[in-house]
Order: sequence, then structure tokens, then C-alpha cells
Amino acid sequence: MQLETYISDLLYRYECVTLPEFGSFLTQSVSAKIHDTTHVFYPPKKVLSFNEQIKQNDGLLARYIADVEKIPFEMANQSISKRVKTLKSYLVQGETLMFENIGELTLNNEGKILFQPSYHLNYRTDAFGLSHFTIPEVTRETLKEAAQDLEKVVPIAVTPERRKTRSYLRYAAIALVALTVGSLGISQYYVNQVETYNQLAEQEAQGALEQKIQEATFVIENPLPAITLNVKKQTGNYHIVAGAFRIEDNAYKKIEQLKTEGFKARNLGANKYGLHEVVYDSYETREDALRALREIKKTNNKNAWLLIKQMDN
Repeated sequence: MQLETYISDLLYRYECVTLPEFGSFLTQSVSAKIHDTTHVFYPPKKVLSFNEQIKQNDGLLARYIADVEKIPFEMANQSISKRVKTLKSYLVQGETLMFENIGELTLNNEGKILFQPSYHLNYRTDAFGLSHFTIPEVTRETLKEAAQDLEKVVPIAVTPERRKTRSYLRYAAIALVALTVGSLGISQYYVNQVETYNQLAEQEAQGALEQKIQEATFVIENPLPAITLNVKKQTGNYHIVAGAFRIEDNAYKKIEQLKTEGFKARNLGANKYGLHEVVYDSYETREDALRALREIKKTNNKNAWLLIKQMDN
């Protein structure tokens, strides 16, 4: 019986779907929003949550299963009850329950069920087909102040050779600067001349730099010897999860933190919900993993949990 499929179907139409003697999945509609820092636009949607206090059988799930599978209502209730017992046993053993298109359920040290919702589906029917997207940041150009700033950056220079033979050029230049104060046309001409001068100077400097680079010879004395690193590859299908992060940069920050604490942390990659799973370590056997999980919950993270996932080694 595809129990999570039936629950998912009902979440489109109802705000509360109860799994008898286990808990209820709840939906709450939220408006569209834009993230302040990432500039991501999120459409209106239904936010999923879980409440293990609401567990009384209201008959909604059993009636839907009976209609779909063409079985008696009581038989549907029996099938649900049997499945709930199995789910509870998995939680007690420290495993993670994965409800497709709904989310993940784990058990903490206090015996409370923790729920991580999935963002794969939007259960709000009036927003069907809408997905999130990033709004490009608006950039604005800042115009430079011309006039006195240009005079400070690019002063007029007269070489000594020209000063001996053509001293009148110096006075002509001074007269030209004076005229720019009263004439807009001459001022523009002066600015154009300075820009031309800058371009020629830049080209000359660039040519000299390229020539020096071509003539230069680089000799490395006492080169470092080659080294060989032996890296032990992590294996095993039993992983102790420290957290799941939607933003990959946050996942790597968590990995660096755990490594400083002595753990062999790594990123298992994004799961089917788009979350990057960071683990303390991976183990070959279930017994070793559970032993390590108990120690980590006791000394480091009471919300750590065991994930059974086959990796491509």
C-alpha cells in the first residue's frame, strides 16, 4: 500500500490529514515572497508541518484508500494500523522515515518526532506550475565628477628640453587653462585633449610592459620535491547525519566545523528534496553506526540520526 501517495493526494484538498495513532500532516497557505539577500522569488504555496499530538482517527484517510483500492472501510483501517506499527518500529531503531513528496521523519532523544518537510511539490492548487526564480540585482552607474578632479589626476607637464627651446609653450598652456574657466567649448576641447594624452600614455606603457615580459627569463632555483598523498576513501552505507542544508555553502561550513572537532565529515550530496546531507562519518555495518550514533547524541548532537543510503564508491 502506497500510504505516502494517498496522504499526498489528500494534502491538495485538506489542511489536515491524520495517520491514526501516529500523527497528522498539516498545511498552511503562505503568500509569495522575495528573499532579502538571495533575491529569489518564491510563489505562494502551502507550508507542511507535522503534529504527533493529533492522532485520533477521523476516517478521512481510510475512506479515501477504500474508495481507491475498492476494499471495505474496515480493511483499509487494518492496513493503516499495520503500517503504523512498522513505521514506529523503524523510528525506535533510529532510522529515518522518508515520505515521498512530503518529508522526512526522525526520532530525537526525548522520543519526539522531528519533521523535515519536502519542497518538491506545491500543494497549493492555485499556484500549480509556478516555480521559484532569481531576480537579477539592479546595478547603477556612478558618474564621475569632471572639472577639478581631472586636473588633480592628470596635471599638464612640460619637459626640460622643450622649456629651453620653446618656453612660450608653457605660457600658452597656462593661458589655455585660464580660458577654460570662461568658455564651455574650449573646456570640452581641453578634456578631449587630456583623454587623448591618457590613451597614448597608456598604450606606450602597455607596449613597454609587454616588451619587458618577452625579454624576461624565469629561473626557479631549488624546486620543491614532488609529494604523494595517501587519502583513505570513506565507504559504507550507514551514515550518521549532522544536518541537511538547502544552501550548499552552509553545508560546507558545517563540514569544516565538524572536521575541527575531529570528525571525518563529508557531504553526501543533494537528496531528492534538494537538501545537502552532511554526515559525521560512514560505517560498513549497522552495529558500528548505531554505536557511534549513541556516542554522538550523548556528547555532540542529540538530534543526529542514522541514514541508510547506498553510495557509489
